[in-house]
Amino acid sequence: MSQTPTREDAWALLTEYTDNPSLIKHALGVEAAMRAYARSYDEDEEMWATIGLIHDFDYQQNPTEETHLHVGTGILRERGWPEEWVRIVASHADYMGVPRDSRAAKTLFAVDELSGFLTACALVRPDKAIAEVKVKSVKKKLKDKAFARGVNRDDVRVGAEQLEVDLGEHIEFVRDAMATISDQLELPPPE
Repeated sequence: MSQTPTREDAWALLTEYTDNPSLIKHALGVEAAMRAYARSYDEDEEMWATIGLIHDFDYQQNPTEETHLHVGTGILRERGWPEEWVRIVASHADYMGVPRDSRAAKTLFAVDELSGFLTACALVRPDKAIAEVKVKSVKKKLKDKAFARGVNRDDVRVGAEQLEVDLGEHIEFVRDAMATISDQLELPPPE
């Protein structure tokens, strides 16, 4: 890839390896959160959003720690994606051993687990509206280990700490970013 990857490149890569609707919606949620944080930090929105969109592109086919991201980063490198982007993608999983030494890497880690958790919180609401998910409710559900048990609560907490953002403000920020694409997430807008 001789030029900077575009969203279209990322979408093509994601959909080449992923057809699970939940995983695609997760990628879209992370993309929206990354874009919003990039805007708030005056960083490169397209770069951050594109990284968010591809961060788990290989997960459906490689769902274990032994394969996820090991395979994906290899594919990104083979296809000529920028090494900085590959490192940011790799850094969102502790087991890859890639330090989160940039704001983009810290942000990807911080929004990844939280975006999935927020979707789960919206889906148990009668109206399923992500914009109506309350921060207090999310914090309460984070303490309930039986709810959305696949979500790593420590990653949610540590992610906010690494961004040096209050957890409640972080939850609100990511929720609001995801609410801007509620139609793509198939979560209805508020009544």
